[in-house]
Amino acid sequence: MTQPEEQEEKVEAASVDAEATEDTEPVEAAEAVEESTGEDQVAELTDDLKRVTAEYANYRRRSTRERQAAVDAARVSVVASLLPIVDDLVLAKQHGDLEEGPLKAFAEKLHSTLDSLGVTAFGEAGEAFDPEVHEAVQDGSSGDEKVLGTVLRQGYRLGEKTIRNAMVMVADPESAEE
Repeated sequence: MTQPEEQEEKVEAASVDAEATEDTEPVEAAEAVEESTGEDQVAELTDDLKRVTAEYANYRRRSTRERQAAVDAARVSVVASLLPIVDDLVLAKQHGDLEEGPLKAFAEKLHSTLDSLGVTAFGEAGEAFDPEVHEAVQDGSSGDEKVLGTVLRQGYRLGEKTIRNAMVMVADPESAEE
């Protein structure tokens, strides 16, 4: 072979190599794009999974809180509807009608049930007056220091929630002690 022929073969071989390189570069580039797209999809789906999991956890907590609030509201409603009966039983006890008999047993059972629910009475004569929980129907005090004089109707709490304020007559500390 002559030199020009050898050069032509080298040029042809180089062009074949160049064509082969050009053909593989787009394939490699496409594979790299597919790999990065696949990684992006995995990252995106992972983020979606985390978001949905967090939303579900928040939903469960919120529904549990709402369910407990509904139970508490129902409990308060039932106890509030029983308070007039409790008031009548307190008056019957003050008049001596609960000394013996079936009414005494009923009153004891009702009071023990309310105690087991966490219902507590408040508003005793001599306590300091608190306008947040006491309803004053008469103010017979003359100073800044006020106490409960006569309790007309006791107040009740269920846990920390006040169900009904105590109806009281306010007096001075000295007159309440008498």
